Amino acid sequence: MNTFSKRALLRTSAAPAILGASLMATVAFAQDVPQASDAADTGDAIVVTGSLIRDPNLIRSSPVIGVTSKEVELRQSNVAEEFLRSIPGIVADQGSAVNNGQTGASFVNLRGLGSNRNLVLLDGTRIVPADLTGAVDLNNIPLALIERTDVLTGGATTTYGADAVSGVVNFITKRDFAGVNATVSNQITEQGDGYTLRADLTIGANFDDGRGNAVFSIGYQKAKPVYQGDRSFSRFAIDQTSGAQGGSATTVPSYFFAPVVGQINPATGLVDEDYFAPYNYNPVNLYQTPFQRYNMYGAAHYEVSDAVEVYAQGLFSKNKVSTVSASSGTFFNDYDIPVSNPFLTDALRTQFCDAGGISAAECAAAATITDPNNPAYRTFGASIGRRFVEAGPRLSEYTTTMFNYRMGATGGLISNLAWDVYGSYGESENIQRQSGNGLNSRVKQALQAVDASTCVDPTGGCVPLNLFGNNGSITPDMIRFLDVSVSSSVKTSLGQVHGQISGDFGLVSPLASRPINIAIAGEYRKYKASTSSDLASQTPSEVLGNGAATPDSTGAYDVHEFFAEIVAPLIENRPFIQSLTFEGGVRQSDYSTTGSNFTWKTGGSWAPISSLRFRGNYQKAVRAPNISELYQPLVVGLDNLANDPCAGTAPTLNANLGAICLAQGAPSIGSIPQPSAGQPNVSTGGNLDLDVEKATTYTIGGVFEPVFARGLNISVDYYNIKVVNAITTPTVGDVIGACFNNITAASAQSPACLAIQRNPNTGALSGDAASTPGIGLPLSNLGELMTDGIDLTVNYDRDIGFANLGLNFSGNWTSRSKFKATPSSVNRDCVGYYSVNCASIQPEFQWNFRSTLSFEKFDISVLWRHLSSQKYEPLQLADDLAHDADPVLVDADGTVAPLDEYRRIKAMDYFDLTARFAPTDVITITASVMNVFDKKPPIVGATIGSTSYNNGNTYPSTYDALGRRFAVTAGLRF
Repeated sequence: MNTFSKRALLRTSAAPAILGASLMATVAFAQDVPQASDAADTGDAIVVTGSLIRDPNLIRSSPVIGVTSKEVELRQSNVAEEFLRSIPGIVADQGSAVNNGQTGASFVNLRGLGSNRNLVLLDGTRIVPADLTGAVDLNNIPLALIERTDVLTGGATTTYGADAVSGVVNFITKRDFAGVNATVSNQITEQGDGYTLRADLTIGANFDDGRGNAVFSIGYQKAKPVYQGDRSFSRFAIDQTSGAQGGSATTVPSYFFAPVVGQINPATGLVDEDYFAPYNYNPVNLYQTPFQRYNMYGAAHYEVSDAVEVYAQGLFSKNKVSTVSASSGTFFNDYDIPVSNPFLTDALRTQFCDAGGISAAECAAAATITDPNNPAYRTFGASIGRRFVEAGPRLSEYTTTMFNYRMGATGGLISNLAWDVYGSYGESENIQRQSGNGLNSRVKQALQAVDASTCVDPTGGCVPLNLFGNNGSITPDMIRFLDVSVSSSVKTSLGQVHGQISGDFGLVSPLASRPINIAIAGEYRKYKASTSSDLASQTPSEVLGNGAATPDSTGAYDVHEFFAEIVAPLIENRPFIQSLTFEGGVRQSDYSTTGSNFTWKTGGSWAPISSLRFRGNYQKAVRAPNISELYQPLVVGLDNLANDPCAGTAPTLNANLGAICLAQGAPSIGSIPQPSAGQPNVSTGGNLDLDVEKATTYTIGGVFEPVFARGLNISVDYYNIKVVNAITTPTVGDVIGACFNNITAASAQSPACLAIQRNPNTGALSGDAASTPGIGLPLSNLGELMTDGIDLTVNYDRDIGFANLGLNFSGNWTSRSKFKATPSSVNRDCVGYYSVNCASIQPEFQWNFRSTLSFEKFDISVLWRHLSSQKYEPLQLADDLAHDADPVLVDADGTVAPLDEYRRIKAMDYFDLTARFAPTDVITITASVMNVFDKKPPIVGATIGSTSYNNGNTYPSTYDALGRRFAVTAGLRF
């Protein structure tokens, strides 16, 4: 007869981590977090994130940082992204603090290697991704049911498959929840904005004498916006090269790059090259994106017999993310305008005719011609930047609907051997609806006007458009004709089947008492993803101010995998060897896209005494290209570059530079404009020839729990991750630098310089996508990535008589984070640096330190968050000459760069205060003040870095731009 306990059926990562997994915030309400010995005594089979082995006594070789549900409650986090991005070693990725380029999702970027190189799991199992890159939207994670979150560093490919190059983030749900738990949380800033409401209701019960359990949770959340215009430091876009108010040349009145260069001066009504009033796009942009979410989660398990348990889990979420962007307009698109356009003044018409090569006689004759077939009819070409401020801001609403369910059964083969089989399936659909953009084709149609009420082509109710006046010259009727709502959608699905056998066969090392544990498993996964858009969204440059077009695309791949692990206690209870354990694993993967790949890991731990343990892990990992990297169509979009080497008079002062600019497609030199709003056109797309990227990762460290200081736990681990054949694109700085960093030696016909293709009308790097490919950023397997550093965690929990004292320190030192896109690219290290080439802020030193005093019914806790200083990135070239990362050549050897005051970010320290009061056994009140000292974010300018992170003159995903905030949560449990 099988002696099999249902508790031995706990699935991967479904129980508390044991010694070797460093737990954040165990000091706060420590009685809720079992210690290693406690877990072993229960008989529960504990599985630590990063392994398939189920054994409560085995210690893993890989370091895991754990964030308990109590820590999330103390932080009063509303979505997973909020607390994850503040964990040392995690770099802020796309999230709620930046809306420019936002897609309605929030991602995690572990160790700064990209959100596509880490896995997000729910109870050790993949869930459906949000987009074609395979990244999981953190907005869908049901925080109310999360027991803890494990962050595993280092390649976990052997255990979880490709994509786990930098590690995994594993959200572990509460098991056997019984009772009712209701919470309502409110947050607001000291400025009175950014109000956030979150409410959750969870109901669970055990049934049939404890053989089964079912739980159901529903949640609602709503966050209101915080506008950059409502903060003193972000009311205006700052030009980091001058310190003055900056902004966009797409402004009001119109700015022209052709046929003359300059802005219409309201005082004269003429284009004036010396007059410039940039458009301030900051006020309507956001520091907190409006967000609304409904989510449901349910789970159940039932012990059918002593040897079989069935289980199921389901997740449903519907999110609405609303983004607001500055007014749309004509971003220096090219138009043919009749000389007889009714909105041209006589003086402005004469100026355009003269610049366009139309004689005075022809100009005068054409001024009254209304028939395009008349021989006297004339047009002139114009490149116009004009904001449609009369239309208000651009609005995008992203509605994401996702579900993911898993069903399986687990049981015992023999007393120490168990099986587990499950299948899971999920789908996600993100629909984007936009308004306020305007269509380029309708602007072209509306500019072909020969009187104030009639277009040459009246199709669709065309209303003539006035781009030559001041604010107010575009009427509501004009706006209604231009603005056509557009939409696009992204659909993804993930299906998987998994089966495994784990436990032991009774084999024991002669020098140990515990048996050797194994796990053997197989898995099949199939991914599908597609994008679909209306015709306008698919047409390059048609939707104004929308960046890249979104042509329809689809892709799919599947993978068959077999993997095995072993954890073998070799020596125990010997002099200087309290325990010595070996760990190993292999995985064979067969992808429909890249073929067969083999990965492996080896590691172990050694405890010379009971209170000291050393551990290490070495892995060979791979990452297969995702659907976006393989199948994304070639599109022209936007990136970041404030300073174009060909802009201004510089090319006229250096003959070789001028020749390069002309070879790239500029019609002339001397007056080439800078990229509009610091955003040049870039050409990107998938590559069907991509192969897997390969990674080598290792960690080494130790855990110290001294017997003379009960409650003290110290862990320190060094990690090293190196990726070769990395799937990367060069940065804009790489491409610009490859051509322009050595002007004397550069060849106008070199591939490096011809990778840049300019606007044929203006010579700029921005303009109509159909005619201006801009900077080529091809995907390849030519990249290299590398990062290393040290994690330190210290936990101390002690009864001091009148209260319980809990101290927790979690810190990270990132030594290097290098990125080399191609063999000829700069081997860039972005640790402690920011620029257009370094995406998100990655501090060298970062730590969280929490101190908690717990009384019988009252707890008070302080969290100290530290970020080390940053510098503007210096670019070190092969000739050992220091150049700025974003160069502008103003003469033969000079550069223009940010002012000194924007070249450094001081170390930043934030303090959060939380009090928790439980007047009865069923009621809990939690109140918090975040950013107690109202620390303002560092100001570095509007275009000094990537738009996805450098927003509102700062980096709001890393630094607090909202200011002091207050939160109160009321909880009821019975």
